[in-house]
Amino acid sequence: MSTRYDCTDPAGRETGVAAAVETIRGGGLVVMPTDTVYGIGADAFTPRSVAMLLAAKGRGRNMPPPVLVGTVRAASALVEGLGAFGQDLIDEFWPGPLTLIFRAAPTLQWDLGDTKGTVAVRMPLHPVALEVLKQAGPMAVSSANLTGSPSATTAAEAESQLGASVSVYLDGGPCHSDVPSTILDLTGTIPKLLRAGAIPVDRLRKVSAVIEDPGYPEPEDVEPPAEPAEPTEDNG
Repeated sequence: MSTRYDCTDPAGRETGVAAAVETIRGGGLVVMPTDTVYGIGADAFTPRSVAMLLAAKGRGRNMPPPVLVGTVRAASALVEGLGAFGQDLIDEFWPGPLTLIFRAAPTLQWDLGDTKGTVAVRMPLHPVALEVLKQAGPMAVSSANLTGSPSATTAAEAESQLGASVSVYLDGGPCHSDVPSTILDLTGTIPKLLRAGAIPVDRLRKVSAVIEDPGYPEPEDVEPPAEPAEPTEDNG
């Protein structure tokens, strides 16, 4: 059974966020608004919940979900290091629609799928999402739609696709844009653009050197780098 909460109303938001956090801690799935599109999320450290998320979307382990965080400190605990450009990019664009791929901290006890030792991390600029993340901790979050279907920009659109596989839907009203986050791979010496998105390349280049991938994959087809980059003096 699914429940939708009106988070445009203060009372509904308080009740909905509390229900979402309880659901996440209990191993269930929630849908929440972000600054790009609606996302379906689960506790990043509960493998069964992450597997449920992938199954709800109809995608495999070869396309692991990104991890959303409520604070920069939480992100730092998930990665082996920020590299030469990570901190500057975070300072400039977080919270916001920039996903950064790092080498994951080797001590983490989680299973996001076939990550090849990497993790994609983002801190969204949305009050409801941030409130949930700060209380629930890092979450595996993917766009709230079936793989191959349009991204959901309203809670109703998400519910029509995902149905009862999700326990809690947080309705924050329509998203202002259906443009996905920009994705940068920071596992090498030079940041590599894996997906063009809400933050244009020229803005990124004011903060760091960025090279462009020859062809941008569609949002649902973004996979982690083939293998983690070897640590260097510049990016380790």
